[in-house]
Amino acid sequence: MIARVARGLWRPASLVYIRGVILRLLHISRPVLWINTLGPATIGMWLAGDLWTWEALPVLLWLTLPFNLLIYGVNDVFDQETDARNPRKGTLEGARIDRSEVRLIALGVVISNVPFLVYFVLVLPLSAVAWMLLYALVFVGYSAPPARFKARPYLDSLSNAAYAFPLVFLPLALGKGPVWAAATGLMAWSAAKHTFDAVQDVDEDRKVGITTTAVRLGPGGVVLWSGVLWALATACFALVNVPVALVNAAISGTLLYILYKNQTPQTGHRLYRYSIAFPYVAGTVAGVQLVAALSLGAYP
Repeated sequence: MIARVARGLWRPASLVYIRGVILRLLHISRPVLWINTLGPATIGMWLAGDLWTWEALPVLLWLTLPFNLLIYGVNDVFDQETDARNPRKGTLEGARIDRSEVRLIALGVVISNVPFLVYFVLVLPLSAVAWMLLYALVFVGYSAPPARFKARPYLDSLSNAAYAFPLVFLPLALGKGPVWAAATGLMAWSAAKHTFDAVQDVDEDRKVGITTTAVRLGPGGVVLWSGVLWALATACFALVNVPVALVNAAISGTLLYILYKNQTPQTGHRLYRYSIAFPYVAGTVAGVQLVAALSLGAYP
C-alpha cells in the first residue's frame, strides 16, 4: 500500500501539483525582499572576519524561503482584508492569498522552519539561538494577534528593527562578537524604511481601520520620523564605514526630499521601487569594501 502511494506521488499530475505548490509558496515568500534577511547575515559573517565559512550555510539557507515564508506568509494570512483592497498585491511586491490557502501556508511555514530551528538548538551557541527565536517571534508578532505590532503606531516601525538581528546572531553562531555600531545602525535604518514604505498603503490601511505609524503621522510626519531614524543610522554607520554612511545619507535624503515635496501615498508608491533598491546599493558598497579588505588581509 505504501509503495503504491509513493509511486502515485511521482505521477505527472502529482509532480505538476507539487511544483505549483512550491512556486506559490516561493511567490508568497517575496524573493525580491530576501535581501533584507540574507544581506545582514552575509555582512554579519564578513564583519566576523570570514569571506565564507561552511558553518554559516545552515543559517543562510534558513534566511531564504523558510524564514521569508514565515514573515510574509503569516502577514498574508492575517492581512487578507487589507490585501484585497491593495492594487499592488498579487504582483512581485506581494501575494494576494485565498482563504483556502491558509492551511497550505501554515504547513509550509512549519515544515520549512522547524527542522532548521531544531538543528540550531542542538548545534549553535545559546546566545545565537536566543536572538534567532526573538527574531522569529517579533515577525510573527508583527502580523499575528494578540501582539499585532502592524496595527500599533510606532511599534509597527520599531519592531522592524528586528531585520538587523542577523548582524548579531550570525557572528554569535560563529563564536564571534557582533559589531554593535553596525547592528544598531541597521536597526534604526530598518525602522525608518518600514515607515517610509508604509506611506503607499496609507489609504488602504485607513479604510480598514489599521492605524500604522504612517497613517498616524501622515506623509509629512513620516519625513520627520524616518529622517531622524535614517540620520541615526548614518551616524552609526559612520563609526564602521564612512563610504556606506555617505551613500546611506545620499539615498535616504533623496527619498525623503521627494516625499516632502509631494506628500501623498502615490508618491510613496512611486518611490517604492527605489526604496527596494536601497539595501542592494548600500549593501554592495559595504560588501565590496569588506571583501576587498578581507582579501588583502587588512580586516578585521
